[in-house]
Amino acid sequence: MVSRMCAKDMVKKIDSTKIIYKFSAANKPVEEASPGELVIFETLDCLSGQIKSEMDSISAIDWSRVNGATGPLYVRNTEPGDTLVVEIVDINVDDKAFILTVPGYGFLSDKKFSSKIKFLEADKYVTKFGSLKIKSNPMVGTIGVAPAYGEIPCGDLGRHGGNMDVPILNAGSKLYLPVSVKGALLALGDLHTIQADGELCVSAAETSGEVLVRVDVIKGKQPRLPLIENRDIVAVLAFGNTVDEALHAATETAIEALMFSNNLSFEGAYMLGSLVVNLRINQLVDPKKGVRAEISKDFVKIKDFLTI
Repeated sequence: MVSRMCAKDMVKKIDSTKIIYKFSAANKPVEEASPGELVIFETLDCLSGQIKSEMDSISAIDWSRVNGATGPLYVRNTEPGDTLVVEIVDINVDDKAFILTVPGYGFLSDKKFSSKIKFLEADKYVTKFGSLKIKSNPMVGTIGVAPAYGEIPCGDLGRHGGNMDVPILNAGSKLYLPVSVKGALLALGDLHTIQADGELCVSAAETSGEVLVRVDVIKGKQPRLPLIENRDIVAVLAFGNTVDEALHAATETAIEALMFSNNLSFEGAYMLGSLVVNLRINQLVDPKKGVRAEISKDFVKIKDFLTI
């Protein structure tokens, strides 16, 4: 696991007994870290270990224990109006995963089908679906910070993060989240060994594991929506009650960044967007749909989105 790669006296670790099911400012921090520090999060799978075998009954699942997130972590020198930067340094996953179907759920929910649980042999390199071998892409499905008011179930998504299910939130990526409370109160979980864009059947290759992150803060500036950055692109993460609503929000933010970065009029940025903005679906099976607009870093930088 990740902890074997890091000297234990140098890296803080939050174990999977410290788990929340709602993002809230009322959650008490279980650990603290300063900007620049590494932290290991040990996570449960999306159903908190309730599925033990393919013979288990889906009807027996306690759906109040879904998408639990390990934490929260208090990040020092982080205040409302700042941006929390979470670098995913490494992800190690368990040696098995599961995927399931639930009648009435998923993109083809209108079809008649049965409840089914399938266990998969998996590691960070390969996920086996029967005799088929799929290249793994370990990713974080649920990650977020506390909202300013109230509480948000970890299974929901929004500006705070949450159950975003973004396949590119993997090792080497950075997530930028607007901070609404002092300390941010970061929590994460719901690892997948592999997930395609869309997450069609309502689940991915669900697993537990460890995530090594480095936290940082950008003072006094925020993006309108969460962002992911990797070596090649910046992605705007948006959400809505429909895919169209979510795509509209992602596109609007992407075009504004192109205007700012390249000193273009709206019309110019709109045209450029047709050439360089790729719209993708993260998941379309939850009540709120999640999408992203990917833009090459040849045309935008993170600073072009930090406008609030």
